[in-house]
Amino acid sequence: MKAASWRRLLAALRRERLLLVFGAVALLLGLVDPAPPLRWLQWLSLPTLLGLLALLVCIEGIRASGAVQRAAQALARHAHSQRALALMLVGGAALLAMVLTNDVSLFLLVPLTLALGRGSELPARRVVILEALGVNAGSTLSPVGNPQNLLLWQHSGLSMPQFAWRMLPSAATMLALLLLTVWLLVPARPLHVAAGAAPAGVPRLRRRLAAASALALLGVLALLQAQRPALAALLVLAMYLAAWREVLRRVDWGLLATLAAMFVGLGHLGHWAPLQAMLGRLDWHAPGVVYVGGVALSQLLSNVPATVLLWPQVGRATALAVAVNVGGFGLALGSLANLIALRLEGRGNLREFHRISLPFLLVCAPLVWLVQRFVA
Repeated sequence: MKAASWRRLLAALRRERLLLVFGAVALLLGLVDPAPPLRWLQWLSLPTLLGLLALLVCIEGIRASGAVQRAAQALARHAHSQRALALMLVGGAALLAMVLTNDVSLFLLVPLTLALGRGSELPARRVVILEALGVNAGSTLSPVGNPQNLLLWQHSGLSMPQFAWRMLPSAATMLALLLLTVWLLVPARPLHVAAGAAPAGVPRLRRRLAAASALALLGVLALLQAQRPALAALLVLAMYLAAWREVLRRVDWGLLATLAAMFVGLGHLGHWAPLQAMLGRLDWHAPGVVYVGGVALSQLLSNVPATVLLWPQVGRATALAVAVNVGGFGLALGSLANLIALRLEGRGNLREFHRISLPFLLVCAPLVWLVQRFVA
């Protein structure tokens, strides 16, 4: 490889800070605690990665078609202020997450939000961060809103309405605090949107690509619901290879590599004997231990690995679900949705994210605990 190529590769790797961090964790644990290849494949969570790949390609196709940018223009013209538009976007993210899961909601709304930011004075970066909080809050209510709820609901023996009813006080508290946060952080200044022709930088509308990508997205969602992620990825890749190869070149492959390294590194960390021994010394029958432990471990491992690790210790589905969903706030690592939102935003400003999310967690965690104790 030529020197210039090496320099480009090294420059690209320097931009992938999370990939380097999770890769280093996976490598270090592999040296300290060797594991058979089958365990590594299990930690990799290949079905999840294939499902995310299919979603990423479809969303990139919709974005490349110009449909997102035009939808953004239309939406902005119906909003009276930056605050009103932000409330619509963040509230919409929360509602979508109850039905489509938190990561799918972000794949749909973040490109729209970024397009709105380019066509108006909306503080798009801040709104994307608030959308990440929104999908974490909204998905808390639904048994299928996020992976940890799906796992715990399946173990709970409850019906979908029963599970949602038990999660309602916590989810309502999170959503009320979220809307207050949007109200405080996004100004009520009027939006100024260019009328008439599309502004510079907005691609022409490619109707065939837009229609095919939208239909492909619906098909992917159906296949993921049917637990067929490999088929979804295969069909999507075949379609775009045949007709729109430029879309595949624009897909954020670095995000998929980062998530793969994250799944392996955190999966291994969660099964590391010293961490298991430390958790085994705690009294998981005490409600306070379950709550604080679920929140804290989510900050360290992310809430899905924390759920897998704690469920055998806790055995109480909704109590653990409340804890790990609250743990999705705070550090960006707390929820996969946070990392996806930061990556889709483009610049991934961790400092700005934590300036909003950490205070949110510090207020939300005691509030949800008090509400849960009051209604119990």
